[in-house]
Parts: sequence; C-alpha cells; structure tokens
Amino acid sequence: MRDKKTVRFFLEPSLRDSAERGAHNFIGKVGDVLREAGFAIEVHGNGPDEAVRHASFDGWSIFHMEEPWGPRGVTFRRAYHYPFWGIESTGERWRWAVAEASFAGQRIDRREAQRFTRYWQERLFGEMVGQVRHEGFVYVPLQGRLTERRSFQSCSPLAMLETVLTHEARPVIAALHPKERYEPAEIKALEVMQEKYPRLEVVSGQMEELLPACDYIATMNSSVAFNGYFLKKPAVLFAGVDFHHIAVDARTDPVAALRNVADIAPDYEGYLWWFWQEMSINAGRPEATEKITMALRRAGWPV
Repeated sequence: MRDKKTVRFFLEPSLRDSAERGAHNFIGKVGDVLREAGFAIEVHGNGPDEAVRHASFDGWSIFHMEEPWGPRGVTFRRAYHYPFWGIESTGERWRWAVAEASFAGQRIDRREAQRFTRYWQERLFGEMVGQVRHEGFVYVPLQGRLTERRSFQSCSPLAMLETVLTHEARPVIAALHPKERYEPAEIKALEVMQEKYPRLEVVSGQMEELLPACDYIATMNSSVAFNGYFLKKPAVLFAGVDFHHIAVDARTDPVAALRNVADIAPDYEGYLWWFWQEMSINAGRPEATEKITMALRRAGWPV
C-alpha cells in the first residue's frame, strides 16, 4: 500500500545504528527537513530479508549508495569527502545534476576559491601537498571487474590499461583497489600484460605515494582522479562520472585524449569550489537544510 506520509530509510547496519542514535549529522538534517514537511520516518536495514519484506512498498524511500526502488525513491552518498553530500533519484553518478551541469568558472570569486581549496588541501592531504612533483609516470587507479565493460564505460578496465600502454611512452603504474576482490583470471591477465609491456608496474593501493608523484591520472572514474584535483594532477577519464568537467574525456577518442592531457590547464581551485560549495550539500554549512530541500524537490518530493 502506498503511504504518502512515511519515508523509509534503508541503510547498512553501521549507518542504520548511527541514524537511529541520532549520531549522523547529514541524515539528521534530512530527517529534520522531512519532519518539517509532515513526514514520519522509519529506519530499516538494507539486506536481502528487508528487500523481500518491503517488496510491495511503493512510498517514499531513501537509500545510501544504492539504486532507489521506484519513482519515489532517492539515494544519497558522499561527494567523495565529508561533509559534502548529494541526493539524487539515481545511483548513477554520471546522471546526477552536477554531471549534467556546465561548469562556469568565470563566475567564481577567485580569492574565496583559493582560500577554500587551500583549506581542504591541508585538511585532506596534509604533507602530500608539499610533496607534489612529476616523476615521469602515469598513474592508473583500477577499480573492479577488470575484464568487463559496463554500461557507463567506454571499454573494459584492462582494455583501458592497454590503450594507455600503447599510446603513452612513459612508465605506467596500475594500482589495484585495496578493497576489491579480484578473480584469478584478472590477476593472470595483468601478469600477461606486464610480460608484454615491461613499462607496466602493478601495485595495490599506495595512493599516498603515487598521487603526488605522477604526471597525470588515467582511470575509468576512480575517486582518485577527484583527489588529484587538489594536487593539480590532470585526469583522463574512460567512463562517465560526476566530476568530469575539467578532465580529458577519453570515451570517444582515447588516443587524442592521451595526446592532449599534457596541454590542459584546468581551473582546479574554481572547480573544487563549484563542485562542493555550489553543486553539493555541505552538511557543515547553515544552508544545508535549504539545499536538502531543493534536492528532494528536484526529485519530486513534496517538501
């Protein structure tokens, strides 16, 4: 039965516990907006049993980093670092409002953007900021499912890596995601590629060492590329994502993208300010409640 005045949150155990204790700042602010609009709130888990139990529910629902159920659902996730968030009708970041917006850097207060970026550089990356250099290699942070091409990708991650190796003369360091579980066939494919291209080194993690030292980043849509903006590292993207505006798009012509990345001069400071302060919800700011309201209204919610 459709319940027009109840919102159900479906959350993983740790987040559910935090929400129920009132200890999660952002969820608390979302709850305040909803209660002010006359909604009651229920908090549930997001496991398979909960999915079965709520299968017939077609009311208002909120998920964390998952595809929503039906037209009355939204998802929320961090905009890469706390306290910045997004609320959208889809879990596909390349379809989010920020992804479809145009970055207009000329409208940004330069002093404010510089101050903002310096603050977050120091807060997030600390000593790394003073270690930025160019040691003559390309950093390729890998994600999961290396042999598959998913709908938002221009090719499989392994094909991306081979493209970089084919058209880039510099050494290439490919980094496996430390939280991914890779199949033996994927590891074997990387070993074969290393035999074919002696310039290729494969490691696990090591972002803190590789990010400040690389010449640029080539990736599908790893958040490492977003982090690289804080260290003024150019990015070449082989997949759709929300932070694509100042990167080189390799989806249609990867050869040209790899050739042109050395010539770009992105407005890193203006972009980071725009992406976080204008297009995201900063849960630490007084206007967070208003931005949450606007995001829910954009999704069609009566708030």
